[in-house]
Amino acid sequence: MSLSSPTKTRWFSDSDRKPAPVPFEPDVLIGLRDVSLRFLSYHDKQYSLKQAAVDMVLRRQAPPVASDFWALKNITMRIRKGDRFGIVGANGAGKSTLLRVLAKIYPPSSGFIQFRGNVAPLIEMGAGFNPELSGKENIRLNGAMLGFTRKEMDEKTDGIFEFTGLREFADLPLKYYSSGMYTRLAFAIASEVEPEILLIDESLGTGDAAFITKAKQRIKGLLDRSNAVVIVSHDMKALKEMCNRGIRLERGVITDGGPIDDVVNNYLDSIKAPRV
Repeated sequence: MSLSSPTKTRWFSDSDRKPAPVPFEPDVLIGLRDVSLRFLSYHDKQYSLKQAAVDMVLRRQAPPVASDFWALKNITMRIRKGDRFGIVGANGAGKSTLLRVLAKIYPPSSGFIQFRGNVAPLIEMGAGFNPELSGKENIRLNGAMLGFTRKEMDEKTDGIFEFTGLREFADLPLKYYSSGMYTRLAFAIASEVEPEILLIDESLGTGDAAFITKAKQRIKGLLDRSNAVVIVSHDMKALKEMCNRGIRLERGVITDGGPIDDVVNNYLDSIKAPRV
């Protein structure tokens, strides 16, 4: 099917009353135009009727219930077929928030987003785990959440346990797993996908050194099979190895963009860190 097929193209906007904008070029798999995301911060959830009455008698102004916080502001970018796209920035810059917008976890407050192809988010791994169930049962449970049948997950189970080295713990309830075991199992299940558009959030830095090496190899396999990949990571060396383009975020705003080597080097220079 052509990339420009209407059945493969979806637009999301801040208002259904607005006409859809002119589509991006056919090779653009993800397109964002002026995308912003606003959160509300509630200051006093315990403001009572008594406090309201006292404020009225004393003619005091009631405290503000909430204030705006713009996590993303006017994000415009294009990710084309074949792109391996890295997002860099300090903690709190909006990197993971942007990835969650692309994963459709957060709808944008304004702007337009276009997708061509299925989106597979490798983020918040293990979010659907049940600690009372065994590792094997959680594989089936998470597989169902990813759209796999029980038979398909049973066929993948041996490979998952081989990859994680957790075969002897297959029948142990997940609540007895260490945090490292939990993360390894979650990563192995989440990476059993065949994506067109792959989103990865901080999946490269979990586990011991041997597992990190295996995880990077598996992700490289996913990169090869995906039409486009978006990666958020603090591992600048890994971003240089795996990506060709990228952007830098600061306080929800794009401040740099282009070839990933330039974006990473500029970022490291700005924080006075050695280049990798």
